[in-house]
Amino acid sequence: MLRTLSIRDFVIVDSLELEFHSGFTVLTGETGAGKSILIDALALTLGERGDAAVVRAGCDRADIGAEFDIQLLPGLGEWLRAAELEGDPGSILLRRVIDKSGRSRAFVNGRPATLSQLREAGEWLVDIHGQHAHQSLLKADAQRVLLDAHAGLATLAAQVADAYRRWQKLAQARAEYETHASQRNAEREQLQWQVEELEQLALAPDEWEAVQAEHARLAHAASLIEGVQVVLSTLSEPDAACLPQLSGAGARLELLLGYDQRLREALDLIQSGAAQVQEAVYALRHYADRLELDPQRLAAVEARMEAIHGSARKFRLAPQELPAHLQQLQSRLAELEVASNLETLAKQEQQARSGYFDLAAKLGAGRKKAAARLGKEVTQAMQKLAMPGGRFEVALEPYPPEGSVHGSEQVEFLVAANPGVGARALAKVASGGELSRISLAIQVITSAAARVPTLIFDEVDAGIGGGVAEIVGRQLKTLGKERQVLCVTHLPQVAAQADRQWSVSKFGADGRVKTLVSVLDQKGRIEEVARMLGGTEITPTTRKHAAEMLSLR
Repeated sequence: MLRTLSIRDFVIVDSLELEFHSGFTVLTGETGAGKSILIDALALTLGERGDAAVVRAGCDRADIGAEFDIQLLPGLGEWLRAAELEGDPGSILLRRVIDKSGRSRAFVNGRPATLSQLREAGEWLVDIHGQHAHQSLLKADAQRVLLDAHAGLATLAAQVADAYRRWQKLAQARAEYETHASQRNAEREQLQWQVEELEQLALAPDEWEAVQAEHARLAHAASLIEGVQVVLSTLSEPDAACLPQLSGAGARLELLLGYDQRLREALDLIQSGAAQVQEAVYALRHYADRLELDPQRLAAVEARMEAIHGSARKFRLAPQELPAHLQQLQSRLAELEVASNLETLAKQEQQARSGYFDLAAKLGAGRKKAAARLGKEVTQAMQKLAMPGGRFEVALEPYPPEGSVHGSEQVEFLVAANPGVGARALAKVASGGELSRISLAIQVITSAAARVPTLIFDEVDAGIGGGVAEIVGRQLKTLGKERQVLCVTHLPQVAAQADRQWSVSKFGADGRVKTLVSVLDQKGRIEEVARMLGGTEITPTTRKHAAEMLSLR
């Protein structure tokens, strides 16, 4: 349930703090006062698109926040925890900021969020029926979506669409194979010999660097042996070598240390150097013991390098790139092997086709039940909305045998406005007033079955009046006993049925237009309903009539 709505610098609203309650609340006021602007502001917090035009003239940004009670929506609480967007227990705070450059930011419980996250949260919270909803009911797509949503079949409909696309993709792959079989076979044959050659080469990912290093060592083995021996002689073997001289110098300084301790640093450095030279000697001797001339191994390494170079030249790649290239060729060959197997493709296509029609049949059965139920409910509502004898039907016309992305049937709303006549397409037989009434009946019925706790009707009662308007008001009031219902209306008969009434007005201040929302007490409601009844001149008789309407609600 919507608790509060905070609006700053939005269109003609400078600052509003609104507190909402359960039940049926109406927003009334002169045309252009800003009633629908409040609904538009709330819609932004629910993820609707917005741009710089919503920022109040002369301001830097529009800022809208809405707080909802979600104690009865455990599923939304789980979604918030999964998305790491939790807030205070039992509540959710949605916020939207749009600056004058059009940049938009969204927040859920004070944490940055995406518009898709706002929309997903909004689907749990609010269902908004706009004043032009009856126009969308003339479109086949809107009729199908409404029926599926009312019947709880939206998820199944999405699964049907996915299954259809998968089936069509496989059918296209099979058709392409049949059309381009020779081209695929030629590519597959070329890939096969390339893969065979590289697999025979069997070049490991790091082998090229290792082969190069081994070749350098083997090719220069004589030089390495000679050089190591020279260095060993220089360091340790003759009497005049480096290591004996360092040891002698250290021993001499150690004798002199008893006369002057300042020689300690020099002695430590010499001893350290002697130790490092000794380590170098050990390392070189170990290296020399393992080093030998191996002409046969050198020939083998050179042959391996030549084979690698040959493949690299053939594929026009650097030697080290050959292993990765082999993986790419193997992957592409595997794709072609699957795609080239007509029997496999045909089997996969048939399985996808069967899966699609199984889901489509399940969807069709659900639609059939929902169509009968919705037709009966709307027909009953039409009798109360000054359309006695009228009839509403939901027709399910079969698609061609191969179905469609929307299932195996097309949904069409049919209506017979008068008794004794056949039902025809809604767009062809309903007048403007009739369409408004039928639309309102559908919206009230489908909203009653919805899970969302807050329902908003934005001037959906346009085109009706008199006793019908009073019936509409009663329906909304009844709906308000189970849900929080907000309604923007110009009809006094609807306003009089509400549990609460807000008056929206605009006024000029400091050369700018501002919007004011007032919560009306009983006296204020009498004045507002009288204005709605009598226009600019409000007479005592009009006030009396307004008071009677309010007392009879």
